[in-house]
Amino acid sequence: MEYRDLGSSSLKVSAIGFGCMSLKQSEKENILLLQSAVDAGINFFDTADLYDKGDNEKVVGKALKEKRKQLIIATKVGNQWRDDGSGWDWNPRKEYILKAVEESLKRLQTDYIDLYQLHGGTIEDPIEETIEAFEILKTQGKILFYGISSIRPNVIREYIDRSNITSILMQYSLLDRRPEEACVSLITQNKIGLLSRGALAQGILAGKPAKDYLYISKEKVEEIAALVNSLSNKDRSPAQTAIRFILQQPGLSSAIIGIRTREQLDEVVQTLQTPELTAEELTQLKKIAPAGKYEQHR
Repeated sequence: MEYRDLGSSSLKVSAIGFGCMSLKQSEKENILLLQSAVDAGINFFDTADLYDKGDNEKVVGKALKEKRKQLIIATKVGNQWRDDGSGWDWNPRKEYILKAVEESLKRLQTDYIDLYQLHGGTIEDPIEETIEAFEILKTQGKILFYGISSIRPNVIREYIDRSNITSILMQYSLLDRRPEEACVSLITQNKIGLLSRGALAQGILAGKPAKDYLYISKEKVEEIAALVNSLSNKDRSPAQTAIRFILQQPGLSSAIIGIRTREQLDEVVQTLQTPELTAEELTQLKKIAPAGKYEQHR
């Protein structure tokens, strides 16, 4: 496994991170899968209090508690479940964050969270209040570092300018290169860790049928997937080619991949043993895949 600096922090995260939202098996099977990921060298696990109404954190905590000190756990806050369970509301207030962290710590069976992330955010939020909550938690030792999970350039700029964030988690793939237009250079210039999600674009780049995807038509998606397939061979599957594309982008700390089965785990981890994309292959992929740009929240 390869390990990379998470921005300017002291954390070294595995180049492949485990996206825990994808866990869909029984608790026993999920625990075995998470522990197998640890054995394979993954040390970075990303969850959220929103997932499965907190049960996802419980499974992660139970699976990782024996090797807790060797691992990096990231979770998220900001989406508050309604009391009747009918859905959730956005709540970035200081009072809520200070309360929510206690519940996450309990579910994760730990006394600290390595990376606590705001799970979204808008420019209308009480940003100073949110930052104050994270800084209090750092002072208390309940979190080591904090970041945001956001694709909104205007929100990202505010947190970079006004806070001590360590990382930014963004959707980023060959089929969604929008981060490159307004955010990647800003993030890397400020020595902030770039975390990606969605490298396989809902499985389209790993063999699922093509469809319209964000700003790219189904016909163009088919063309891109065909090129990914043509650049793959016995040494590198299409999924591994798509992950390689993200891993080779400037400033990337970790590609967080949703993993549901042992077979998927093996394939994802083995990506790091596959040949890197050549400069020519990267050029081919970037030429065929539209870069795109965020039209809102600029």
